[in-house]
Amino acid sequence: MTLPDGLGVADHGTVRVITFDRPRTRNAMTGAMRRALVAVLAEADADDAVTAVVLTGADPAFTAGVDFTDVEGDDRPGPHLAAVDPARALLAMRTPTIAAVNGACVSGGLEVALACTFIVASERARFADTHARLGVVPAWGLTAMLPRAVGRRKAAEMSITGNFVPAAEALALGLVNHVVGHDVLLDVAVALAGQVATTSAVGEILSLYERGDDLSFNAALALEADVSRRVRDSFDPSAFASAGREASDRQREG
Repeated sequence: MTLPDGLGVADHGTVRVITFDRPRTRNAMTGAMRRALVAVLAEADADDAVTAVVLTGADPAFTAGVDFTDVEGDDRPGPHLAAVDPARALLAMRTPTIAAVNGACVSGGLEVALACTFIVASERARFADTHARLGVVPAWGLTAMLPRAVGRRKAAEMSITGNFVPAAEALALGLVNHVVGHDVLLDVAVALAGQVATTSAVGEILSLYERGDDLSFNAALALEADVSRRVRDSFDPSAFASAGREASDRQREG
């Protein structure tokens, strides 16, 4: 597909890297960028050759979210903005996704990062929810995802003050998985993506985590048992042996 200005896609082996590239606007996403991002994510999820997706930004920011100078029709600020929802597209993916946050990650950008499977942050990364300061309410799931990541009280503080959380605090809160040197951020994120298992169990496990969020503990256990039984019925011993050899090779390399 033809990509709009401001969005780049490149493959690093089996890892697809998507880059927000409008540094003069802190990589704020135009309507065309958001529509293309949703399409690119769906394309990657349908491609068996893609084992993981990394999202990052051109310095100095990850993304500031929506470019409100470029809203179109139903993309105007407010609940209609959910019509093109990159966070929902990310949450629907069975392919693992990693946000490589290189700088400011704000509002819609924070929603995009939260919707990813992992977050790897540069030491320069900062996270903030500025919806309230702008007089708008999140439309891409922030009020559901942020308290699950950092707890309700901290989420409320972030949302109604708009204050930034630096990378080190984000790590302590559990908002991000790793904080690394700025110059090696993309390398680390791509390497982590390359460590993702290549079996169909990856998608099943990620789906269980996502679906389990809305269930009681016992219901989540029952769901896991049902999925495990279904997968076991289609078990391929030769694939299991191959996966075991791959795991052993990784342990020796480590």
